[in-house]
Amino acid sequence: MPSFDELVDDFEDGTLDTGLWSGSYGDPTEAGGQALIPCTTGYAGLKSASAYTLTGSGITARVHAPAPDGATSAAASVLVLTSTGGTDAGFIVDSAQTALGLYSRTGYADGDAVFLTYSATDHAWLRLREDSGSLLWDASPDGLDWTTLRTADTPAWAADTDLAFLVEGHRDAGTPDTIALDSVNVAPVAVVNGTASLTASATLAAAGRPNVRAAASLTGSAQLSAHGAAGVHGAAALAAAANAACAGRAVTRSAAVLSASATLSAAGRVSSPVARGRAGAGVSRRPAASGGLPRTPSARPGLTTGGGT
Repeated sequence: MPSFDELVDDFEDGTLDTGLWSGSYGDPTEAGGQALIPCTTGYAGLKSASAYTLTGSGITARVHAPAPDGATSAAASVLVLTSTGGTDAGFIVDSAQTALGLYSRTGYADGDAVFLTYSATDHAWLRLREDSGSLLWDASPDGLDWTTLRTADTPAWAADTDLAFLVEGHRDAGTPDTIALDSVNVAPVAVVNGTASLTASATLAAAGRPNVRAAASLTGSAQLSAHGAAGVHGAAALAAAANAACAGRAVTRSAAVLSASATLSAAGRVSSPVARGRAGAGVSRRPAASGGLPRTPSARPGLTTGGGT
């Protein structure tokens, strides 16, 4: 008895998985990392097998709504379906009406439906989930930070084991377009950019060859150590109580400075401007060495508060 958490598709292989989406109709396709569902005056849907349960699980999708392009209603229905037509729950995005409907329907009607102004940014990601007796409708701009838009008691059918997930497209007029899904139950990748530094008591260690180049600094009581060769190049500075040590050879070049009580040691050989006689007066420097993501049309044109769409 799989839960909806097990329905996963990133649409990245260029071929629609007809086993996973065995209930589909109206010729949805897959291309460019997306599932593409036609939004015409007919009905087309990307529909899973009727084989899942909603209890304790959920369904998440990145949904790109169709363009209005002359329609009065251009809708993307994102629904969990039961085996009874018109009994379902989920979202209907109508880009022509700039509306987002949150439904838990019986006979295509929900007297408690919630209607919001649709934002392609704030409502880019949609999620329906069941948690401990509550059904929750969530939205997110990035798939990471979520806002709960509606909460209701879990309907009894959530425990059924023959539920299906459907994304359906339909418009009343205008130029045909598509609904695009980037993913189903696939979390987005978070990238953090910034700079890194070795400061204070940080340690850089390796069994190979650590190199510090250009104007990099090892400060405070930082350590640079290796069993190979340690190199400090350019205007790098080993300051305060820092030390560079290795069992191979240690080299400082150009304007590198060994200052204060810094120690440069190796079991191999030591080469530096300081060791060659360019040390400043009055400072102690000690280089040393000791050696070398059946059709059930579920969306109808328009969003109304007393019935289905």
